[in-house]
Amino acid sequence: MNKILSKILSESEFNLEDSSILIGYRGSITHGTWLSNDDPNSVDDKDVMGICIPPKEYYFGLSSFEQMQKIEGEWDVVIYSLKKYIRLLLKSNPNVMSLLWLKDIHYLKKTFCGQRLIDERDIFSSKLAYKSFSGYAWGQLHRMTHGATQGYMGERRKEIVKKYGYDIKNASHLIRLLKTGIEFLVTGELQVERPEAQMLIEIKRGLWTLDQIKKMADSLFQSMESAFISSKLKNKPDYQRANELLIDITEDFLGGKINGE
Repeated sequence: MNKILSKILSESEFNLEDSSILIGYRGSITHGTWLSNDDPNSVDDKDVMGICIPPKEYYFGLSSFEQMQKIEGEWDVVIYSLKKYIRLLLKSNPNVMSLLWLKDIHYLKKTFCGQRLIDERDIFSSKLAYKSFSGYAWGQLHRMTHGATQGYMGERRKEIVKKYGYDIKNASHLIRLLKTGIEFLVTGELQVERPEAQMLIEIKRGLWTLDQIKKMADSLFQSMESAFISSKLKNKPDYQRANELLIDITEDFLGGKINGE
């Protein structure tokens, strides 16, 4: 694991690297759309997400832990407790779902307990994905033209927005979310690495006009609604099995059964 990343994880209130059952890249690296810092239109970080099981005193004592997020240089790291992560999964949160559908090369740490989550990822799949993916997409659509003065933006990104008249990074997220959500509703498979990555890179480089983005988004929103209507996914995730899995994995990890033995 990268030294800077290990340092970030080890400097938390408890060692998050040791306590994590699954760590992987997220965002542009996994989508195949990452632009290096020497690209004039790049505002991409190296995004990492993980799932941890805190020490037992966080279950039986007064301490509590839900998540840690830290940005250091180009690294943007978020680690969720298993309990919070599963709560987000049950809402079909697009950002957390992707961690269970990565290619092997994008995992930085995968334990037996983490593999159990991957093996049972279908229990979290449902038509709720329509609401979550379309909701996140609407958010990107709004920020695409209304976010230039927001505090989350660095100066470089603000300059890019001024140059093109809209936020090209939000535009790329918008199209990706819609295409990914449509596929998921139709197939039940989450394809994190995007087949249209080259098109998304063109958008991130400002080669598409705002009108082109809006026209494609309108069409994709309609397609997503149709995909929802005809989707064969179950209406809701399997809450009972998710709860059982949370308990089983937590007991195994805290009991030292971390290799399936």
